Amino acid sequence: MRPWFTTEQLAPDTWVISEYRHWEETHCYLLIGTDCALLIDTGLGICNIYDEVRKLTDRPITAIATHIHWDHIGGHKYFPDFYAHEAELPWLQGEFPLSIKTVREMVLDRCEAPEDFDVSTYTMFQGTPTRVLRGGEMLDLGGRVIQILHTPGHSPGHLCFWEVARGDLYTGDLVYLDTLFAYYPSTDPEDYLASLEVIAALPAQRVLPAHHTLEISPELPCQMRDALRRLKREGKLCHGAGTFQYDGWAIWL
Repeated sequence: MRPWFTTEQLAPDTWVISEYRHWEETHCYLLIGTDCALLIDTGLGICNIYDEVRKLTDRPITAIATHIHWDHIGGHKYFPDFYAHEAELPWLQGEFPLSIKTVREMVLDRCEAPEDFDVSTYTMFQGTPTRVLRGGEMLDLGGRVIQILHTPGHSPGHLCFWEVARGDLYTGDLVYLDTLFAYYPSTDPEDYLASLEVIAALPAQRVLPAHHTLEISPELPCQMRDALRRLKREGKLCHGAGTFQYDGWAIWL
């Protein structure tokens, strides 16, 4: 059986650690500076991502989540230094809007889990961040600076990360090729469009999503923005409107 994590190098100091054995195919990104490293998302927590990261860098590591959903914070338990947005702090204190039973069912859904994995012991990460974010912060890793963008819609505290010097945009669950989720009560379709307006205006050279294929056109945020603009004009940018299919992606409202 293939390893749980698949590691690919995107640049001499940038790696993606992926979980292709689960249907969501979550991607976590390791950005290494001269002083420290930033790990964007930590995956499901089924296997120890810390061990994978330590194969790639010996610098101090801060974990940061695009948002506090179970498939993005599962490995946070291995990183005592982590940041989170203020809007989702209650989810780190037991107030996540899905039951643990539902989360465990999602963990096992279409998953090639390791033989020693016991889903009955799986829990959502809980904890107190070492830094609370509001959006607009600049993180200096030493030789590279990452800007934090508050991009709600998929979740109230969703974050994207912009490295202007390289034109790299890490989009989390806001932009990827597959069905985008904006139908949960904790989502907001109007905020989703507002966030797409922000990131579509950036001169991104590379768009790096949190799920599925890594080969994404830098034009995709603009295409998604334009599609949601049309839905808004038609009065369909709201919960319960249905699922709308486009070229290579869809959005479930």
